[in-house]
Amino acid sequence: MELNVALQPILALIAGILILVMPKLLNYIVAVYLIIFGVLGLMH
Repeated sequence: MELNVALQPILALIAGILILVMPKLLNYIVAVYLIIFGVLGLMH
């Protein structure tokens, strides 16, 4: 659980920077984020 808590802010920061640099990536970043944390949520 500690890894999951530490991982979310880091991924959010990276996603935010990527969205600022390339706004067209927003849909893909959100989709990947939701899929990853959805799968992690189901595994616990």
